Amino acid sequence: MRTARPFGDGPLARVTSAIYCLLAVEAQLLLAVAPGLVALIVLDRDASNAPLALACLLPVGPALSAALFALRRHTGDLADLRPVAEFWRGYRLNAGGVLRLWVPWLAGLAVITEILTHRAAAGVPGWWAAVLVVIVVVALLWMADALVIMSLFTFRAVDVARLSVYFLGRTKGVTLGSLSLLVIAFGVVDIASEAALAVLAVVFAGALLRVAGPLIRQVTEDFTA
Repeated sequence: MRTARPFGDGPLARVTSAIYCLLAVEAQLLLAVAPGLVALIVLDRDASNAPLALACLLPVGPALSAALFALRRHTGDLADLRPVAEFWRGYRLNAGGVLRLWVPWLAGLAVITEILTHRAAAGVPGWWAAVLVVIVVVALLWMADALVIMSLFTFRAVDVARLSVYFLGRTKGVTLGSLSLLVIAFGVVDIASEAALAVLAVVFAGALLRVAGPLIRQVTEDFTA
């Protein structure tokens, strides 16, 4: 005799639950980054404004971490209607630790960006500019790993920094996946705008969680009891 499937356990219910979770988390993410996003949108797309644009990203780190936290804890059950509460729980738990890495990371990017945007005036040779671009890309990939680790585990900021460096080389598939997401994100900004990327932020957060699956498993097996 065929057993009846429990309510909320079918494919349509799971899809509905996932869409609800994404929309709810996206709404909270936009709310959390609203001050910086508004300032970023009104800034002219001029190279001289790059450091200011980076300053506008200050709220993004804790918000992305909270989104990763909430998405990771979503069960996929139609009755799981707690993504908003989980977002703000993740925000409270992780904001301090995230900012310990996010603020100096942004400051470093601002310095490099200032050098690149005034390369001619500063007399920076082309080869050194290329090295700085590579450093920026590596720094972005490092922060992607750091955000995942800080959002899902409880480590000191210094340990997160070390683990993120370690996993850049250890989980090459994760690094390549994060690089692909980074290229797509820059493409969205170039073709559309920063606002379009913000609207799709929760999709990128979900994709980053999926890409970082091997990293999450490795951290769980090797560094947690």
